[in-house]
Amino acid sequence: MAGLPCKLIAQVAFKAGGDVFHHLISNKPHHLSNVTPGKIQACELHQGDYGTNGSVILWKYTFDSKPPSLKFLGQDIDEVKKTISYKMLEGDLLKYYKNMLITMHVETRDRVDFVTWTVEYELLKPENQHPISLIGFFIDLTKEVETHIFG
Repeated sequence: MAGLPCKLIAQVAFKAGGDVFHHLISNKPHHLSNVTPGKIQACELHQGDYGTNGSVILWKYTFDSKPPSLKFLGQDIDEVKKTISYKMLEGDLLKYYKNMLITMHVETRDRVDFVTWTVEYELLKPENQHPISLIGFFIDLTKEVETHIFG
């Protein structure tokens, strides 16, 4: 429904080291175009520094066979808790969602690292689809990074 806050969550076991994944996403996201070129084509810093609250990053990526771009504000970056959130500022998804916040969190349980992706959003119109394919995108991205690290 339009105007109601919604949330999608996906969690993936990550065998290549959660600290490595968090460091890549928060401090070196521009390297993702080398690691997952079929998904991320560029990550351009527009304001601030990578890995800092208030940084503004433009992501160019391929999603659902289309090459959209999104500009996000980095916030709630916590190296100890291994979390980072990106608030959508501009981009193609604003045609469908009033707002969107994407959070990535790494945690370790029983010596296994898990990457959790949370997408919080509000539909602009009730007939707009929920971003289930976007959660799938993050699951696939996580698995591709793991495969790249393990080589």
